[in-house]
Amino acid sequence: MQNPFESGHIKNYVLLYISVVVIMVLFFIASTLFNDVKEMDKKVFNTEVLEKEITIDPNVKELKKSNKFKLLDKAY
Repeated sequence: MQNPFESGHIKNYVLLYISVVVIMVLFFIASTLFNDVKEMDKKVFNTEVLEKEITIDPNVKELKKSNKFKLLDKAY
């Protein structure tokens, strides 16, 4: 194998490296120029606290609490 420094091939390696860097810079510039960034509207949240009065009607029976899942009769 020949030493690239002695045979003059180092010029090809440097040109290859420089060409890769130039291509990367060109892609970066192209992506920033053609990328249209849309402005987002500022979100405004409602900060008013609504207090709802809870009235308990004595005529209404309590709601029956039922389980969503039925348990097995026997535990394994």
